Amino acid sequence: MLKRIGRKLRALHRDEQGADMVEYILIVAAVALPLLGVMIWFWKDLSRWVGDAWEVIKGGGGEQDPSDL
Repeated sequence: MLKRIGRKLRALHRDEQGADMVEYILIVAAVALPLLGVMIWFWKDLSRWVGDAWEVIKGGGGEQDPSDL
């Protein structure tokens, strides 16, 4: 039984599929974490910009008449 466990551990050690996934996760983290930091740093400016853009998209507020659609 000990030999079988040893063989499984050696096979697991030689398997490199997990290394590729770790690399992908590190790349995503390297992009996402600085982006998240910028979003937190400029939160007020971004929320104001999105709010202004949303008002333009909505048409400056107010309800639309269903006959205009």
